[in-house]
Amino acid sequence: MDTEQIKILLERYNQGKCSPEEAAIVDQWFENINRHQSTYVDERELDRELNSLKIQLNQQITPAPRVKPLYARYWYAIVAAAVFLLAVGIFWLNQPKQVTPLPAGNHAAALAANQGHRVVRDGFVEVTTGKGNKESITLEDGSSLELNAGSKVLYPEHFGNNIRAVVLLEGEAFFNVAADPARSFVVKAGDLATTALGTSFNIRAYASEQKVTVALLTGKVKIDQLNASQQSASLILLPSEQISYDRISLHLVKTSFSKPDDITGWKQGYLVFRDAPYNEIVTGIENRYSVTVINNSDKKEWNYNGSFKNENLKEVMDIICLAKSLSYTIKNDTVYLQNQN
Repeated sequence: MDTEQIKILLERYNQGKCSPEEAAIVDQWFENINRHQSTYVDERELDRELNSLKIQLNQQITPAPRVKPLYARYWYAIVAAAVFLLAVGIFWLNQPKQVTPLPAGNHAAALAANQGHRVVRDGFVEVTTGKGNKESITLEDGSSLELNAGSKVLYPEHFGNNIRAVVLLEGEAFFNVAADPARSFVVKAGDLATTALGTSFNIRAYASEQKVTVALLTGKVKIDQLNASQQSASLILLPSEQISYDRISLHLVKTSFSKPDDITGWKQGYLVFRDAPYNEIVTGIENRYSVTVINNSDKKEWNYNGSFKNENLKEVMDIICLAKSLSYTIKNDTVYLQNQN
């Protein structure tokens, strides 16, 4: 969706002709626009700009000449980020919702579904990886990202002049950002926005897991919590630091790590669990071996420490189940956990 299409949408919104879904997206855009501000933007100036923008909408988007504000450069970056997120919302609204079920027992069809796919539409690229598959992506600006299995990312074919924005919709990705002081690189994942100029970092945000983590390998990044009830201060990460965001309590916790392989080992095929909760263990096993794990035991919540490299599925399950006093069976592409007899 280009700028002209967004302008048309805003005109329809002003005239009350939007669908309820489109109107909800525009409403959310207005609510979030102040949350993407740089720490260099004066809040009073930002409020005046936002009010001015709303007045322009009421005037059928025909802005009158005005003096360029002192912090216009940062305001344009904020608006660019908001417009990008608005366009992402419309992109998703226009996606086909129907899913064709796989025939029961059709192993070949299941494998095909797990291969993932790439879709280009309205100026955006959506890349999805299935279980057991990873993908390397090079962006227009020279930045690169590696997408872990069971993940989905959305980004524009061409970045704008003020900001480079990417959305990690699901899963995990490692970003290596090309330096560009004129355009911040922003990754939205869950309720967090990670901003960098030139750095490398890992983000894990699987929907099945309670926490979103951002770990910095090189450079420096700024973390903003997008959906906080009140504007919170940005959190800065330095190399070997990471934050963990709890989706339920909405709390951010900063810690440090000493072994980069614990963070990015998945790129080399490692399975690394450091006091990992049950859901994280299941995600790792399912994505690595392209299986589904069903827990029929009485043990629903537990943690595990360990790492695996060349072990096959049976070897991994033998080790974990021995440590947790569980048993298991494997039928086709499903692993069943049971109480130990």
